[in-house]
Formats: sequence, C-alpha cells, structure tokens
Amino acid sequence: MKTYLALISAAAIGLAACGKTDKPAETAPAAEASAPAAASEAAPAAGSDASAAAPAAEGASGAASADAGNCATTVEANDAMQFNTKDIKVSKACKEFTVTLKHTGTQPKAGMGHNLVIAKAEDIEGVVADGSSAGPDADYVKAGDARIVAATKLIGGGEEAKVTFDPAKLANGSFKFVCTFPGHAALMNGTVTLAD
Repeated sequence: MKTYLALISAAAIGLAACGKTDKPAETAPAAEASAPAAASEAAPAAGSDASAAAPAAEGASGAASADAGNCATTVEANDAMQFNTKDIKVSKACKEFTVTLKHTGTQPKAGMGHNLVIAKAEDIEGVVADGSSAGPDADYVKAGDARIVAATKLIGGGEEAKVTFDPAKLANGSFKFVCTFPGHAALMNGTVTLAD
C-alpha cells in the first residue's frame, strides 16, 4: 500500500511539475506573439501618423487643393425628427459647397419628410412659416424666397437630395439650417458656420 501511495504521490508531483512547465511555455510564446503583434500594430500607426503629417504639411502650402476636398458634407435625418449634426462648417476657400441630405428612416415623405433649408438666423422663423404655407408640393419652401441661401427637395425614408451653393452667400450674418416640414423646425435645426 505504501508503494501504491508513493507512486500516486510521485505521479501527482510529476503532473503538477508538467503543468507548471507547460503553463510558462504557453504564456511565454503568447507574450512573445503579442510583442511582435504590438510592434507591427505600432509601426503602421507610426507610419500612418508620419504619412498623415506629410499631407497636412502639403495642405499648408497648397491650401486651395486641400480645402477643395472639404467642399461637401452629408447630413442625415431620421424618423425621430433629428439631424445627426448641429453644425455645418463651410470653408471660405470653396467656390461651391454641396450638402447631401440622407433620410435614414423608413417613413414616407408625406408622413415624415425632411428637407434642409439654409437662411439667416433672423429669417428662419419666417422661412419656416412661409414654407409651411407653401405645402408639400412645393417641398415646404416658398417659391422665389430671397431669404433662402439653399434648400433641398423634400425626401422620405431611404432617399437623398443634394443642394450646392456659393459660400460667399454666408459672408454677412449668422446662418442656420432647418427642416421646414410642419412641426419639425423646433427639433431639426443647427448652425452654418463659414470657416477659414
């Protein structure tokens, strides 16, 4: 019996020793594997930072071409009467600026339509009231309204519309964007900022 217990004890010690030997061997390669992976992840990040710095430096000397790439933006609207942004920044360097409005919801335009209208902040209330009177066939925008800088058509879920305008129209005053669908303007509005 003593021999049997001695053999079991020796086997248990041997297994424990094997288990201890295997664990460091497993963790060591994993740690070594992690180190090269971390190094390879760090290298592209450093490379991309360096390559990102180069275009930024080029952009400083070639501002017109760098700014030309930022002469458009996309604004999303949804079925909860929300725009995904409260500020549209327009570069002074742009000759034209394009806003794409995307309706990410599913409701039709008759029930939950959206547009995007840009006007001076002090004119927004009148633009919204006149747009409401104009009705859905006019996209809730008064025809020939000189207060409006730009306006998309009215769209429903899954649709998109674009409008392009001259940023110089934003030179004097404070401007806002709004959805003129009746009842939406209180929630769906933001500022339009002319930036350097």
